[in-house]
Amino acid sequence: MYDYLIVGAGLYGAVFAQEAKRAGKSVLVIDKRPHIAGNVYTEKVEGINVHKYGAHIFHTNNKKVWDYITRFATFNRFTNSPVANYHGELYSLPFNMYTFNRMWGVVTPEEAAAKIEEQRQAAGITEPSNLEEQAISLVGTDIYEKLIKGYTEKQWGRPCTELPAFIIKRLPVRLTFDNNYFNALYQGIPVGGYTKMVANLLDGIEVRLNEDYLEKKEQYDAMAEKVIYTGAIDAYFDYKLGTLEYRSVRFENETLDKPNFQGNAAVNYTDVETPWTRIIEHKWFEFGKDEEGNDLPITVISREYSSEWKPGDEPYYPVNDEKNGVLYGQYKELAEKEPKVIFGGRLGEYKYYDMDAVIASALDMCERELA
Repeated sequence: MYDYLIVGAGLYGAVFAQEAKRAGKSVLVIDKRPHIAGNVYTEKVEGINVHKYGAHIFHTNNKKVWDYITRFATFNRFTNSPVANYHGELYSLPFNMYTFNRMWGVVTPEEAAAKIEEQRQAAGITEPSNLEEQAISLVGTDIYEKLIKGYTEKQWGRPCTELPAFIIKRLPVRLTFDNNYFNALYQGIPVGGYTKMVANLLDGIEVRLNEDYLEKKEQYDAMAEKVIYTGAIDAYFDYKLGTLEYRSVRFENETLDKPNFQGNAAVNYTDVETPWTRIIEHKWFEFGKDEEGNDLPITVISREYSSEWKPGDEPYYPVNDEKNGVLYGQYKELAEKEPKVIFGGRLGEYKYYDMDAVIASALDMCERELA
C-alpha cells in the first residue's frame, strides 16, 4: 500500500509527489506516456532541447513559486519576444511602439494612442461583447485585421465574433518600446530542459510509465490510500455527462542543415492563408543570439497547426465558454463525491493554466492535504 497514487507525471503530479515524499509519505507516480514531464517534456535532438508539446516559457510574479522551482532547476535569462509575420511583413509582439511605428508610421506614444482611439471610435464599440470587438477596442482595426483575426481564428477554429471577449483581455498592449511579452518579474527556460527539472522533482520517487490508470482503475485504487488524479476529469467519469471541448495542436518537426532559420524562438503567422499558427525554432530558447550554440551547424523547427480535439488526440486548451463551464461544473460535483480522489492540474480542473499557476495550485493542495 502507498499513501498516494499520483496519476500523471507532469508538473502538478511531480510537485505533489515531491512534497508528499518530503512529508514522509509513500508515493507511486504513474503515467500513460512513455516519459515523465507531461506537456512540458523536452527531448534532445542534435544537442538541442526540443519542446515536444509546444513552446513552454516559464514566467511568474509569484516569488514563492519561483523560490520553490529554482531548487530543482537553474533558469536562463530567456525573454519571450515573438515576431508576427503577416504576408512577409514583420511586426513586434507584444503590441508596442515598434508595432505601432511599423503599422502606422507613428513615432510618439501620444500619436499611437490617438490612432487606436480614432479606430475604436470609428468602429462604434462601447461595450465589447466578443473577441473581435474587444481586440478593436484595445488596438484598433488595422492591428486586429492583420495581427489578431487570422491567427486567433486558426487557433480556436471559430470566428472571432463567436469567441468570448475575455480570451483577448490578457493581451499585452504597451505604449513603450518594450518587446518583453510577459510582464513577469521572473522568467526563463530551465538550463538542460524541462525534463531534467521534472526528473529532479521526482528524484527518489517510484515512477511507472506506459501505465493507463483508467484501464486498471480498480487495481490501482486498491494500491493507495488516496489518488491524485491529473488526467481529464470527463475521461475519469467515462464521459457519462458528455465530452468537454478542447483545442488540440499538431506539430511538424524539421531538422535543417543550417545554423539559423528565423533568428527568433517564435514567429507567429497571422494571416489566415498560412495553415500553421507559428514556427518555433528551439535553439533560441537556450542559446543567446550571439553566444555558444550559434556554432551548431543545424537547427530544429516546429510548425504548429491548431485543430479541434477528438478522443485520441492530445487535449491542449480547454474551450472555456459558457456551455463547457456548465458541463465542467456538473463533473466537478461528481468529483467532490469521490472520497479518496483529488482532481488537480490543467485537465483535472479543466483550466487554462500557466506553469507557475499549476505549481502554485499543487503547493496549495499540498499545504491542505499534507499538513
